[in-house]
Amino acid sequence: MRTLIAPGRAGVGYKVALAVTTVILTAVFVVPLVWVVLSAMKPAVELARVPPTILPRTWTPGTYVEAWELMDLGRYFLNTIVVAVGVWAVQLAVDVPAAYALSRLKPVLGKGILGMMLLTLMMPAAVLLVPTYLTIADLGLLNNPLALWLLGAANAFTVFLLKRFFDQLPAEVLEAARIDGAGQFTMLWRIVLPLSRPILAVVSIFAVVAAWKDFIWPLLVFSDPARQTLSVALQRFAPDTPVNLLLAGLVLSSVPMIGLFLVFQRHVLAGLTAGSVKG
Repeated sequence: MRTLIAPGRAGVGYKVALAVTTVILTAVFVVPLVWVVLSAMKPAVELARVPPTILPRTWTPGTYVEAWELMDLGRYFLNTIVVAVGVWAVQLAVDVPAAYALSRLKPVLGKGILGMMLLTLMMPAAVLLVPTYLTIADLGLLNNPLALWLLGAANAFTVFLLKRFFDQLPAEVLEAARIDGAGQFTMLWRIVLPLSRPILAVVSIFAVVAAWKDFIWPLLVFSDPARQTLSVALQRFAPDTPVNLLLAGLVLSSVPMIGLFLVFQRHVLAGLTAGSVKG
């Protein structure tokens, strides 16, 4: 049986609904980005005009260069890269072995451990804010990127995604390697990781994007302006910076993550769908 919105050759309503939904969702995500890019190229006086103009009447693309130099964005880009790369490296170093152990070593109470880890995702971040900050302060890690690296190390969602993928890997391949004398580390390094490149790409992008856009923890950890990340620095410059320059800074800070996703979007889609169908 086919209905009005059923997929297939006769489902004209389905195709129309799909097209309309796609256009609406695309507009929701793209229009604000285009608006910010264009607004950054307007003079400050034009930005304050009511009603607002869609396209700049006076194009000032030099706003981006001026914003880069005025706010010294190069320094904060470097700080953010150091934080993001460190979070990515530490998170994979901790979560990959943890997920492999839960998936393949089958420890006692492994399901309970995973369940308790997933419960942490339901806890409001504000609940852990004060005790975590006091712990970091007691360790002397304020104004140190290591504080953010350690905070991002154990990520329950990353462990869950990795374990779910590892569960779908063919047991015959690992069993053959075990018969040939391979140890657990050898199997992880030489068999599991090469087969897990799609999901590794997914969790890597999640880790980098989360660290890049994080605001509250860098704000608490980095009291020294010279060590602050982009999100914190832009907030600090906001009260005394013209709106068009601030918008230009926001656009520039978003470009690396947009480019990262566009380059690796195939890997992201492959990783999210890999292992979803068993057999």
